[in-house]
Amino acid sequence: MAVIVVSGTGTEIGKTVVTAALAAVACAQGRTVAVLKPAQTGVDAGEPGDADEVVRLAGEGVAAVELARFPEPLAPATAARRAGMPPVRPDDIAAAASKLDAEYDLVLVEGAGGLLVRLDDDGATLADVARLLDAPVLVVTPAALGTLNWTALTAEALRARDIEMLGVVVGSWPAAPGLAERCNLTDLPVAAAGAPLLGAVPEGAGALPPTEFRTRAATWLAPLLGGSWRP
Repeated sequence: MAVIVVSGTGTEIGKTVVTAALAAVACAQGRTVAVLKPAQTGVDAGEPGDADEVVRLAGEGVAAVELARFPEPLAPATAARRAGMPPVRPDDIAAAASKLDAEYDLVLVEGAGGLLVRLDDDGATLADVARLLDAPVLVVTPAALGTLNWTALTAEALRARDIEMLGVVVGSWPAAPGLAERCNLTDLPVAAAGAPLLGAVPEGAGALPPTEFRTRAATWLAPLLGGSWRP
């Protein structure tokens, strides 16, 4: 898997930390890694964005590429329109990812929000990017009630577009999981139409010192992603 698209069932569910864990594990295996953030929203110029956070956690050996930045914390299409800026389009994203693919062993394309959040006013989404790249999508989802429905909807959208769903990673696993969270570990692969559960990143992982984050990252991801985690 040279290119992986990292999406989610919503926003603020741990996509960036999961992307950083993937990058950290790959780097520890001696692979070269680039992270591509097509559209960064809600961050002012000069401030660190999601791609910068991946580098901070995973290590400076990771290359960070950001195609567009819009100041308001909105869907990329809306943020671009309100800022009077051109949107980032799927063809541009796919071209950037393909160029990185020729230079790095692994390219991680981190989306904004969920799979079908609009990139432009023509209705393009991250799903269109995955289809252009013929790349699998790793879906990040929360652990609590509601996650089965959100995951099933995302899986259905991927199947309808003939896009491979690589699997599911829980983006923030609670320190004291309740009944719903524990049951969801069993039920998430069913909701994802048979796609495997490939990890659970503990809540607060992004606040760990970077050296500890890199040391522990492999324990949060399943063998398919280079780690040792098992449900």
